[in-house]
Amino acid sequence: MKNFIKNITGAKKFADYLREENDKSKILSAKNLINHIKQIKVPANIHDVEFSVFSQWGDDGIIQYLIHAINIENETFIEFGVGNYLEANTRFLLINNNWKGLIFDGSEKNIHYVQNDSIYWKFDLTAKPLFITKSNINEAIKSAGFEGKIGLLHIDIDGNDYWIWEHIQVVDPEIVIMEYNSVFGNKSAISVPYKDDFFVSNEHYSNLFFGASLKAMIHLADKKGYSFVGSNSAGNNAYFVRNDKMNFLKSMSAEEGYVKCKFRQNRNANAEFSFEPDTEKINQCGSLMVVNVENGESASLNNYL
Repeated sequence: MKNFIKNITGAKKFADYLREENDKSKILSAKNLINHIKQIKVPANIHDVEFSVFSQWGDDGIIQYLIHAINIENETFIEFGVGNYLEANTRFLLINNNWKGLIFDGSEKNIHYVQNDSIYWKFDLTAKPLFITKSNINEAIKSAGFEGKIGLLHIDIDGNDYWIWEHIQVVDPEIVIMEYNSVFGNKSAISVPYKDDFFVSNEHYSNLFFGASLKAMIHLADKKGYSFVGSNSAGNNAYFVRNDKMNFLKSMSAEEGYVKCKFRQNRNANAEFSFEPDTEKINQCGSLMVVNVENGESASLNNYL
């Protein structure tokens, strides 16, 4: 048994070594892309600066463009909903740019994985297990030693995203990345109702009833003093910059910056991928209630599809 455990431990260390060497190679390759991005004053679309090292989509490139386009005062980030952090929008910022960071995930297993990854001693990263609610988020951020001005905030929790950003007061980010629900369209400012225990799979088997529309996120951003500068080409992340940091960046409307999602994430009643377009399956959620964040009224999703 001891030899078996020793072999397993050795195999894991070797796998981790190979992954770290691969990460170094990817980061080195990305530096040429970053140098190119620095020369771009105003891209026709932020899609033009996309590239991926650790991000699921092209967000690593967009983030690099934005942090070089504005004068970041505090190179610190916070990201919610990171999984085991192997694929995340702030991992490249941590490793390549050496930013300080705080990450949350609802799974203790995921956070344990992060805390046992070599990045946890190599970089200034704090990882906390937390199922985020309006009542705990500000204290959780503050108790982790993060307060005031930060460089970037990214919220991706597949549910209460709109309500959590609305409620955050303890930090003042210069860049905010918000996941939006593309299949809610770009015409109405709607969000799922707030629930402390919101979990996407429990709300509807399709996994499509979550979050808020892009127009809802822009509505909230305007109230909080931010401008919408575009979406990633995958159609799931929206980028906002604090108004005093806009410089030459162009503010966009929901109609101008909306991108319909290209991926197919919906499930059938057996929790299996259907591989059909999400836009065709969202009608299955039509009887569920959403909130129009512009007037506070509730109505069925069908009224907005």
